[in-house]
Amino acid sequence: MKKIQMVDLKSQYAKIKDTVNTAIQDVLDTNTYINGPQVHQFQKSLEDYLDVKHVIPCANGTDALQIAMMGLDLKPGDEVITADFTFAATVEVIALLQLTPVLVDVDMHNMNISIEGIKRAITPKTKAIVPVHLFGRAANMEAIMALAATHNLYVIEDNAQAIGANCRFSDGTKKKAGTIGHVGSTSFFPSKNLGCYGDGGAIFTNDDALAHKLRGIVNHGMYERYHHDVVGVNSRLDSIQAAVLNAKLPLLDEYNKARQDASRKYSAAFVGHKNIVAPSICDICDCHVFHQYTLRIIDADRDGLMQHLLDKGIPCAIYYPIPLHSQKAYLDVRYKEEDFPVTNQLVKEVISLPMHTELDDEQIKFITDSVLEFLK
Repeated sequence: MKKIQMVDLKSQYAKIKDTVNTAIQDVLDTNTYINGPQVHQFQKSLEDYLDVKHVIPCANGTDALQIAMMGLDLKPGDEVITADFTFAATVEVIALLQLTPVLVDVDMHNMNISIEGIKRAITPKTKAIVPVHLFGRAANMEAIMALAATHNLYVIEDNAQAIGANCRFSDGTKKKAGTIGHVGSTSFFPSKNLGCYGDGGAIFTNDDALAHKLRGIVNHGMYERYHHDVVGVNSRLDSIQAAVLNAKLPLLDEYNKARQDASRKYSAAFVGHKNIVAPSICDICDCHVFHQYTLRIIDADRDGLMQHLLDKGIPCAIYYPIPLHSQKAYLDVRYKEEDFPVTNQLVKEVISLPMHTELDDEQIKFITDSVLEFLK
């Protein structure tokens, strides 16, 4: 059996090696390392894939989220609601801009931000909501957009983990995650569903005026060289990373399907087990692209299971072991432990198994057999 990786980028690269190498060589031959034709090609291709008017490439996913907020002219002290159970980058950029983070609990079923939690957190100072499409599953954007419209709030989608996922609406329509709010952001970190070979990110919007402002912000506030019209940053997607993404974007749906297929096989092995809550997978399964395959281990030794898997050469991870409301950087007297019952439970139960495009049946069987061996 091939060695199991948490993310097997080497095997994925082997299948697209010639395309990637040719694309990178073209950048080297033309010496267009910054804002070259590969970046413009990727921007247009991603706009077409997402069916969004504007894609603004940038240097990484954290910058994408920060720049999206900068473009909305939020003021110091404005309250921004987001999920307690997520990676720190989401709340980090809120704090960096001197906005006021307001953390709320998540939903046990999908681990995404709780709609009821948002409702309770809205105050006259609230200006924006940042839903995170966690682990690849689209958040309830229909409900979030309705709340935002009622309270005149911005919605900034953190789509770092769910590119390609669809959000379905009650009228039967669907839209890509990241394209529904006023602005969305994503990351092209190598392990993402669409990853480059370094850092990269992008911002999405259908708002022409906002897109224009964002394009200035990513380039030192310039639209014309040495004319700084807005306060900006230096955050550009380099041409080599764009070349890699151009090679991989046509395969994104195929990559996501491979993740979904692997997830179905995982879940089939765990069905009915008293100690395992597997992520739900609908028949269509286009609302979840499984950036991570995350189990909840109930009434059993989750940490013991993790060590058991590691001892057998099976990588695994706990995302995220400490809630944001408990992190030293984000402690706040407003937060009470009883406000986060779901998050506080999830951090004790979750464990993520290997998930990538190259998992084969032999590996999946070995992983699932090993989990069941411990939880017998």
